[in-house]
Amino acid sequence: MSTDWKIPLADLEIDAEERDAVLRVLESRWLTMGEVTAALEAAFAHYVGAPSAVAVSSGTAALHIAARLAGLGVGDEVLTPALTFVASVNAIVYTGARPVFVDVTSLDDWTIDPADARRKVTPATRAIVVVHYGGYLCDMEPIMSLAREYGLVVIEDAAHAPGARLDGRAAGTLGDAGCFSFFTNKNLTSAEGGMIVCARAEWTERARRLRSHGMTTVTWQRYAGHAFSYDVLDLGFNYRISDLHAAVGLAQLGKLERNNARRAVLARRYVERLQDLPRLTLPFGRPRGEPAHHIFPLLLAEDVDRDAFIQGMRARGIQTSVHYPPVHLFTWYRERGLGAPGSLPLTEAIGRRMVTLPLYPSMGEAAVDAVAEGVRVLLLR
Repeated sequence: MSTDWKIPLADLEIDAEERDAVLRVLESRWLTMGEVTAALEAAFAHYVGAPSAVAVSSGTAALHIAARLAGLGVGDEVLTPALTFVASVNAIVYTGARPVFVDVTSLDDWTIDPADARRKVTPATRAIVVVHYGGYLCDMEPIMSLAREYGLVVIEDAAHAPGARLDGRAAGTLGDAGCFSFFTNKNLTSAEGGMIVCARAEWTERARRLRSHGMTTVTWQRYAGHAFSYDVLDLGFNYRISDLHAAVGLAQLGKLERNNARRAVLARRYVERLQDLPRLTLPFGRPRGEPAHHIFPLLLAEDVDRDAFIQGMRARGIQTSVHYPPVHLFTWYRERGLGAPGSLPLTEAIGRRMVTLPLYPSMGEAAVDAVAEGVRVLLLR
C-alpha cells in the first residue's frame, strides 16, 4: 500500500500463507481456473452455509451473472439503491433492464428502504437488488415479503458483507442469489475476484456455464481427462477466476472470522471516541445481526465543509474517502433519464455529507485514537 499516508484508508492482511499458496500454484504450472478454484468454492460454500458457490473474476461479474439468472431484459424494471458502488446498477443495465432507484431507510440506516421499494413496484418490476452497505445488513424480512407478494427475484450485493449474519444465516444466502467481491480492499481479498451463491441448484449450474462462454465443460476438465469436447448452451462470458487468485482467496478465507472480529473491535473504539462529538452522526447505531464492518462511515453536520474536513485529515497524514457518490446523480445515468437530483432526498443528503474513516484488521488502537483526535480537532474548531 502507499507509504504517503501515516494512516491509510485500508491495508492488506497478507503474510507468508498467501505467498506460499501462490508459489504452489506457480510450481504446479496450472495457473488458470482449476483445482484451487474448486477448493475455494467448496470452502466458501461451507463457510456461508450454501450448497455450492461459483467463483468468478469480480464482484461485478457475479452481479451480471445474477441478473442474467433472474432473466432480466429490455422492458423489465429492477428496484435498487443509489447509495452503492456503480457496479451494482451497471449490472442491471447490462441486461437491458431499467434500474428504478429507491431511497435509503434513514440517516442512520443507509440500506434500501422497504417502504419506498413497495411504493415503486410496477407491473414491469422483476427484481430487487439489495446492498448490504458497509457490511451492515438490510432489513430483509419486509424485502423478502415484498418479493414473495409480487414474484420478484432478490439479488444480494454482499460485496461488503462476507461473514455478516442475520438470524444465524450468512449474508448472500438470504435472497435468490448472493454476490461477493474479493477486490483488494475487501474483507476477503483475492486481488481481483468474486463469488456467487444461488438458492436454486439449476441457477448454480447455469452460473458455472455463464462464467466460461456458456460451455458445458471447461479447460481444466479436458486437461484432467474428464472430457474431450464441449457444447455451448448459453451466450456466456469470460468471467473465470485464476487459480493464482483463488489461492490468495483461500488463504484469506481462513482469516476472515478473526479479521472481522478485529474490525468490530476497532469500530467500537471509534464509536467510544466519537459518539459525543457535536456536528457528527455515526450511522448504524443499532445494526441488524452481526455486521462485517467493511468500512467505518460517518455523517457530517450540514454546516461542515466536507472538502475542508477531508483536506484537514489529509494534512495529518490520514486518508479518508466517500462511499459513495449516489449513482443516480452520475452524468451517464442522468443523461439517459435514469436519475434526477431531488428524487432521493435521504440518499442525496448522505451523499453530500458522508466521509469514510480508515478501518482494517492490522490497524492499531493508537491509529484509531489518532484518527478520532483528528476528527475532534477539525469539528471542534
